[in-house]
Amino acid sequence: MSLVPESNGYSFSRIAPIQAVLFDIDGTLCDSDPLHYFAFREMLQEVGFNGGVPIDEDFFVEYISGKHNEDIGTALFPDWDHEKAMKFMDDKEAMFRRLASEQLKPVDGLHKLCKWIEDRGLKRAAVTNAPRANAELMISILGLTDFFEFLIVGSECERAKPYPDPYLKALKELKASADHSFIFEDSVSGIKAGVAAGMPVIGITTRNPEHLLMEANATFLIKDFNDPKLWMALEEQDSVATGASKI
Repeated sequence: MSLVPESNGYSFSRIAPIQAVLFDIDGTLCDSDPLHYFAFREMLQEVGFNGGVPIDEDFFVEYISGKHNEDIGTALFPDWDHEKAMKFMDDKEAMFRRLASEQLKPVDGLHKLCKWIEDRGLKRAAVTNAPRANAELMISILGLTDFFEFLIVGSECERAKPYPDPYLKALKELKASADHSFIFEDSVSGIKAGVAAGMPVIGITTRNPEHLLMEANATFLIKDFNDPKLWMALEEQDSVATGASKI
């Protein structure tokens, strides 16, 4: 199921009536990737990764962004035992939480979109590969603890993103259909998960290259939640819903 491309934008008509909106957290609700990048760069340098040469943003995008910590630890430290790799990841996440407490900001237009969703009584869940402690902290800082009905964490599912399991679990918890739901995501891993779960995915270009998001089969891309393409589609959905209610 996908949104319908039209000459002036995109239409939600194929998934109407909309039941649920699902959100990734890192890079989608908030531009947190710079904080993750800083934490990884500092800590990897401390342990002598890559001969002590700091990682760059291209490395971060390719090997880290959007991925599950188990997979990141295995990829970065193939010669380390699992416990040591996971201790590094736990320490990195603690550093991230310290940074987030001081510096985390919402993506532009987030609260306007949340109000639109609340005003229409749509179901909503946050679906993330982040550790639960990180996810709960970010949602709290953004003032969205009461907005989300469910928080689905990849490590608590059989498989994390890029597999569809977290998004399928969200639909089950919300009692919503993939045919009447859509997703906001910023990473290749997340977009692949959403597409595999059978839903259209709107890609947000906070950090990751646009061509990679489109190659992962994002339905369309927006800069942030103020993007006119998004609101054109949402306003069109309102018109469809109003018309249906008069029949």
